[in-house]
Amino acid sequence: MRKNAALYALTVPGLLFFLVFSYVPMGGLVIAFQDFNVVRGIFGSAFSGLANFRFLFVSGDILKVLLNTLYLNVLFIIATTVTAVALAVMFSELRNRKVKRITQALSLLPYFISWAVIALFLRSFLQSDGGIIALFLKARGIDLNFYANAQIWPAILVALRIWQGAGYMAIVYIASITGMDTEIFEAARIDGASRLQIIFRITIPYLRPVIILMTLFSVGRIFYGDFGMIYGLVQDNAMLFSTTDVIDTYVYRMLRSMSDYGMAAAVGMLQSVFGLAFVYAANRIARRLEPESAIF
Repeated sequence: MRKNAALYALTVPGLLFFLVFSYVPMGGLVIAFQDFNVVRGIFGSAFSGLANFRFLFVSGDILKVLLNTLYLNVLFIIATTVTAVALAVMFSELRNRKVKRITQALSLLPYFISWAVIALFLRSFLQSDGGIIALFLKARGIDLNFYANAQIWPAILVALRIWQGAGYMAIVYIASITGMDTEIFEAARIDGASRLQIIFRITIPYLRPVIILMTLFSVGRIFYGDFGMIYGLVQDNAMLFSTTDVIDTYVYRMLRSMSDYGMAAAVGMLQSVFGLAFVYAANRIARRLEPESAIF
């Protein structure tokens, strides 16, 4: 500690961040077991035991919301991982540096666009009265109201998540490919391997530990819906709730309409518990497949 005091000091801001925003707020989980009153506060509110959890499961809404969150996040993880790996491989195969830089920049740009802005553009494409795609389909005899058809929205959300996040996620895989020993590729070419054989037998197997590790990180938040994305795109359109309503949007509406902080805290606690269970299970699977990629 004394020898490397300066290096340890660099970790202090990060440790303080997690202490203040992640660990200290955990004390507020007691609200999940209280009939919370804002005036009385945490120490003055009466305990209600498991009443908040009981109400959530009796109402029946939480099961649908949990399944939606899990289903959408599984689609997001699979789709973005496959697309990010494909982009990383394609970028690594480009020989023209100028083209390579331009394509990487273009793939990364959507990550920095606000979901509110994306929602405005999406509406101009999908709204039934004047949307470009809606008018195109209507001209061909297909009258489809996108904002009243819940079944097609998982596909729309997945497509937007790929467009928005795959380029950013590919940076990790590009860095891994860049760190590979070039002699491996040269030896493969000398042995007569084609470009596709090099990709599928050398590059992708080399990325396997990184893919597993990144998937583990994603699984940790598998029960957290992307509130900014889904609420920005769907908002309060009840006709789309059956396939798009996730835990975060459900809690937001609960707080806004009922001001029930106890039930909101109970939902948040369920997210954390289920997330921990999924990370533990995924880590055990990863340890069997690729021991070096396991988190613990």
